[in-house]
Amino acid sequence: MGESQPQHKAIASELGLLLLLATLWGASYTFLKVAVETIPPITLIAGRTLIAGLLLVAIMHGRGVKMPTDAANWRRFLFQACLNSVIPWVMVAWGAQALDAGVATILNSTAPIFTFFLTFAITRHEAVTSRKLIGVIAGMAGICLIVGAQALGGLGEQLIAQIACVLAAVCYAGAAIFGRNFGGLDPMAPAAGSLLCGAAILIPLSLIVDRPWTLAPSMYSLLALLAIAVFSTALAFVIYFRLIQTLGSVGATAQAYLRVPIGVAFGVAFLGEQLSSTVWIGLACVVVGVAAMTIPARRAKPAAA
Repeated sequence: MGESQPQHKAIASELGLLLLLATLWGASYTFLKVAVETIPPITLIAGRTLIAGLLLVAIMHGRGVKMPTDAANWRRFLFQACLNSVIPWVMVAWGAQALDAGVATILNSTAPIFTFFLTFAITRHEAVTSRKLIGVIAGMAGICLIVGAQALGGLGEQLIAQIACVLAAVCYAGAAIFGRNFGGLDPMAPAAGSLLCGAAILIPLSLIVDRPWTLAPSMYSLLALLAIAVFSTALAFVIYFRLIQTLGSVGATAQAYLRVPIGVAFGVAFLGEQLSSTVWIGLACVVVGVAAMTIPARRAKPAAA
């Protein structure tokens, strides 16, 4: 009994972090709706990555933790930035402009499915059990029920925008798998490095496309941008890289399921949105799915001598 208690506490701690990560990223949908009203998507994402990256570097400096200086790590940071922020965030921002929110939410929540099958078919870096597969399916069913089955009626329309959102989910899956390469670093290092690399790509793009000096963002949009950068990006990325090492790629992407009901709850509380009638059944499916994907199976007790 004495040995299992610390293990249970460790599991509870990691699940608590998973829930916090889902909350931080679930809240980002509400912040984004406010921010994008007066700040174009590319400029918004560029500001998000720059502010979050600089904040993490400052915190690391205060903690006495140094960023890696070797070219190999910075190449990995750049690749991670493309997979985890630059490409998917731009695709989601572009696709969401043409899609109903329900369809976009469902498509953006498919990352655990792609993570599972990429791990099973290609990388094999962790066990892909039938239990995890059941969790993937249950979680996806829960997402459809939470958002509302009527949202599926929009599938097939605006096909290019839908493909963009699916490709974004594939990028998230690849980022979760590639993130295992940072196991020897403080979780803040890959978070800060990938965000700064993302900013280095997005800022010139923002200058060309949006000409931010001509914009007049509202105070609400600026505050929403700050909230996204500090909480939904800087803090969230540190937790994300920690969970990839402790829960694995499939387990870490399980937050994609949790953040949907959390995002819906934020929308109801702050934007006056309405819940679908199937939300509670869907929430139960999500909880079951996340548990199956993240809680390790009990090991059989050795037989008594």
